[in-house]
Parts: sequence; C-alpha cells; structure tokens
Amino acid sequence: MISLIKNYFNKKRLVDKEFEFLFEPIDDEFVSIDTETTGLNPKKDEIITIGAVKIKDNKILTSQKFECIVKPTKPIGTDSIKIHHIRHCDLENGIDIKDAIYQLLHFIGGRTLIGYYLEFDVELINKYTKEFLNITLPNKQIELSALYFDKKITTIPQANIDLRFDSIMKDLDLPMLGKHDALNDAIMTSLAFIKLQNIKKI
Repeated sequence: MISLIKNYFNKKRLVDKEFEFLFEPIDDEFVSIDTETTGLNPKKDEIITIGAVKIKDNKILTSQKFECIVKPTKPIGTDSIKIHHIRHCDLENGIDIKDAIYQLLHFIGGRTLIGYYLEFDVELINKYTKEFLNITLPNKQIELSALYFDKKITTIPQANIDLRFDSIMKDLDLPMLGKHDALNDAIMTSLAFIKLQNIKKI
C-alpha cells in the first residue's frame, strides 16, 4: 500500500509525459543492470559505463542488451581506476549522461530491476532522473545478495554467509566473466538470478 502511494506521487512529479511508460509494470520480464563509476560516493561521483540485459522465461536475452560509455565531467578517482581499469582517456568518445539515462529508461521500461548491491546503482541513476525528470525509478527491485541469502539460510541457519560476488558465483557453480565490466557483471548477475529462481536450496 505504501509503495502504491509513493508511486502515485512519484508519477505526479514526472515533468515529461513521454516517460509515463516507466509506471506501467512489465511483470514477465526483468532487467539485470550494473554501472561503473568515477568513485563510490553516489552524491559526488558519476556513472561512466552502464550495462544491462533483459531476462524472460528463464532466458537471458543477449540480443537485447544495453551498453553505453558516458563521458564524465570530472576526473576518475585513482582507487576506481584500480578496480575497473577504465581511464579518463577511455571515455573521451562517451555520450552525455542525459542521453545515456534516457536510453537506459527506454530499455528498462517498467521491468523489475535485478542487481548485485543494486541500491548503489539505483541511487546513482536516481540522482539523474531527479535532475532530468523530477522522479525516482518506480521499478520493483530485487537484490541478488538478498535472494542468495534467503536460499542459503534455509540450509545453514545462523551461519556466516559469504555474500561476496565471487563466492556466490562459485557456490552456484557459475562461470566468472571479466569482472568490473558493466555488461559482463549484468550477465553474470542474470545467470545467478535465474539459477536461484529455479532451485529450492543451495
């Protein structure tokens, strides 16, 4: 009930009616999403790459992938470069963040979002949707680590559960693609999501 009320007022704040489709849920599809950023502070840092794929009927629709490079307005932090190996010069041909966000919104539509530590990605995206459209993402969200935890805790209650991405993938016997590449991370998250959806316990 509270979420319905929030979405009602969120939609009322929308300044561009072209994006009303975001408030029309697509219940039989999901979008796995990941971003790489200039740093780890959503308030100050910026998105530099976005990767996303659609999921339907337990299949990753790789033919319907989304990937873009964004040109940042400020330098990338040294610590971030060590993680994702993306340098400022790699982004010189990137697109404007407004174009990137608008393209992303058309890609995800009203689908449920899936991600690993999704809250961080959504907070960054919301920073821009607030600026450009005066709304936050209305999409339902599923956190992969929470889904994994709920499955794992049934078999080893009160245990310490390792929620690191590498550990989750290894425990689910899934392949690791190149890490800290937004599209690869989105695809790996999709694989883990589909497997977790289709097993009763780990």
